[in-house]
Amino acid sequence: MNTKFISHDFKNTATVDQVGIEERVSRFTTRSIKKESKLQGLKMILSMIDLTTLEGKDTEGKVKQMCYKAAHLHDIIPGLPTVAAVCVYPSMVKTAKTALVGTDIKVASVSTAFPSGQSTPEIKISDTKFAVENGADEIDMVISRGEFLKGNYAFVFDEIASIKEACGKARLKVIFETGELSTLDNVRKASEIAMYAGADFIKTSTGKISPAATMPVTLVMLEAIRDYYYATGRMVGMKPAGGISTSKLALQYLIMVNETLGSAWLTNEWFRFGASSLANDVLMQIAKEKYGVYQSSDYFSKD
Repeated sequence: MNTKFISHDFKNTATVDQVGIEERVSRFTTRSIKKESKLQGLKMILSMIDLTTLEGKDTEGKVKQMCYKAAHLHDIIPGLPTVAAVCVYPSMVKTAKTALVGTDIKVASVSTAFPSGQSTPEIKISDTKFAVENGADEIDMVISRGEFLKGNYAFVFDEIASIKEACGKARLKVIFETGELSTLDNVRKASEIAMYAGADFIKTSTGKISPAATMPVTLVMLEAIRDYYYATGRMVGMKPAGGISTSKLALQYLIMVNETLGSAWLTNEWFRFGASSLANDVLMQIAKEKYGVYQSSDYFSKD
């Protein structure tokens, strides 16, 4: 299992120019988008959202309600896409899968003792297999941040590789919890480890701690994806999660993706937003673009 790890020296990962990253991000936030392009971008954002409920108080009824919203975002506006996926705990995968029969919406499940990652390898693999056996199309795993911060990169690599194997045909998103990694250099290193270990997506955060997704962190990860693609020819997806609640900010993320990776990544196969609250803001903006006035938030379901 360590063959790929040995052939790639993660201790000598490229360092990140933080000043340069922040300067590039500042350019993305000043771009203006024309009305027609804005409407297209807003619909694209909707199609890239993973609607999520990951609470201790989750019930089957709450998950079913979220699944209905995923397929019926705002029926009075014709031509809206559905979201990309719903994300739930393993125990709710079967409920979500049943509720989404007849749609193209994926069911994602967190695993590996989300959000802390503090459990045994055996439990993490069992957690993953349970979700897949119940119908999960995608697995969102968390890495062991403690092992990473100790410099035990081989452990992190092997853990990701073992979960990838347990996923079978399900796609694997690897969550770093970048708010705990402290530096952009660590974010770059974690990105390389995950991709070489077989990740299909790399993901910023669990959404459970602050800071979650930020544009500088996301840009570092996008550049790691770009460099990995040049080195291997394999595309890897990106999912910023947490802290993206407005259409304006989400559009800036799309600009950053397009200018860093290119238009091939501007589909929900390769880019996702882990931001459930974002959906309603995007719907309100689309209604404003179509009808010229904002609709009250009371017209949009919370879940």
